[in-house]
Amino acid sequence: MRRPLLAAIVALAAALAIPAFAVAATEPPLPAARLVDAGFSPEVQTSTPLLPLGVHIAGVDVGGLQTDSAMTFVRAAFAQPLTLMLGSKRVLVSPTDLGVVALADRAVRRALASTSDSSVPLEVRVPGAAVRTLVARLAAGYDRRAVSRSLALRNFRPVLTNGVSGRTLDRPGAVAAISKALAAGTHTPVVLPISETAPAAAPTGSLQLILVRRASNTLELFDGVKLVRRFGVATGQPAYPTPLGTFSIISKKRDPWWYPPPSPWAKGESAVPPGPGNPLGTRWMGLSEPLVGIHGTPDAASIGYSRSHGCVRMRIDQAEWLFEHVSIGTRVMIVPA
Repeated sequence: MRRPLLAAIVALAAALAIPAFAVAATEPPLPAARLVDAGFSPEVQTSTPLLPLGVHIAGVDVGGLQTDSAMTFVRAAFAQPLTLMLGSKRVLVSPTDLGVVALADRAVRRALASTSDSSVPLEVRVPGAAVRTLVARLAAGYDRRAVSRSLALRNFRPVLTNGVSGRTLDRPGAVAAISKALAAGTHTPVVLPISETAPAAAPTGSLQLILVRRASNTLELFDGVKLVRRFGVATGQPAYPTPLGTFSIISKKRDPWWYPPPSPWAKGESAVPPGPGNPLGTRWMGLSEPLVGIHGTPDAASIGYSRSHGCVRMRIDQAEWLFEHVSIGTRVMIVPA
């Protein structure tokens, strides 16, 4: 049954002269994927706009670039470190680390609408708080107070040190300069404003020094590095040693009272008024170390030995001379030599 029916259909088609490909033409067209599979390669045209030739954004040549490429170029150029010159020191600062934002997309849109060989500004947002924090950190490591000439010891001998100039970073000026450079997108080194101050003259009396040598029981008065006078003294006994270190004279008293200190050796003792037999003699020069001073003594036999309870004893007439030649604030260095 099927074969006679098929033969009849073929015969009818032949009789009517219907082209064989007319049946295939009634099918829907193949999708692109199928055309490719079939060996076709149709071109897909894209229409990405190009920036006019010769256009610059904040100094970056973006002419002829597509918009996405232009934004990438501008952002990469803006992210380059900014060089800060702080005196002789070079500091590199990353705009990105400071939280600075460059609105490259807006600039590219303006560039797209501009004419050839034009210059388009770049809008930049600079966080003021971050810049101020940066400047404060730079100032903390840079600022220095001026130091006047002074005396120091070298091998237990006084030497005169040179003064040191002071320097200060102008914080408001630095914030303004850095913010301006970041906003402009420039990478020219920014010289930060600083000020310098010459070392002040040494205060009157600051170059005066009393040097006590504990082991040799001597006291030397210096004016700068010049030895003015040397004295034999008594220093502390082993149980009550004269303290080592740098101190200053903080009090001067004529004909002082002696009051028993809170120490076991003075237990039961009473205060002694000025006059012969006073343990302090006729002059007292108190040091910044509590209960320690330079003073006269009626016990001249103790001079040259370690006999005191921590103080520096002098002969009465010599203590009176020293009293007149030193002032409040005079430095006293006590060394073990």
